[in-house]
Amino acid sequence: MNDSPQGTATSGPVSASAVRAASDVRTVMSRLRRRLKQVAEVDDLTPSQTAVLSRLLQDGADTTSGLAAGERVRPQSMAATVAVLEERGLVRRDPDPEDGRKQLVSLTDQAREMIAGDRRAREEWLARVLQDTCTEAERRNLIEALAVLDRISQT
Repeated sequence: MNDSPQGTATSGPVSASAVRAASDVRTVMSRLRRRLKQVAEVDDLTPSQTAVLSRLLQDGADTTSGLAAGERVRPQSMAATVAVLEERGLVRRDPDPEDGRKQLVSLTDQAREMIAGDRRAREEWLARVLQDTCTEAERRNLIEALAVLDRISQT
């Protein structure tokens, strides 16, 4: 038995169709991710800055050291990233109510509006492309395929 990257056991050889599907999904997802980034670039933010905003949106306020640990970067690097985001008005620092020596970094309303606008632009572009280039049957097939990909992503 072989161990997969997730540490679960797999059995037998991998079929040619599974190898092909894996390659095709990876390639298409990469292309789609690049295209979506082009549609609504988040205000020329670096990938590190975007990752911090995403983490704060998903997980809520955190300390700079907590963000650094979550992103697997040095605390000094995260401090520099947070400083730039703070200068741009996208994050703020407030005293930690549980430990006054620490500061919690959180999103500003401006950042939340920017993120929401970016998501809206991407979804609108994708909906328009799906409407203009796919048949109703193709869109239904896509919805079914995405359910399979979602199930795979949960394993």
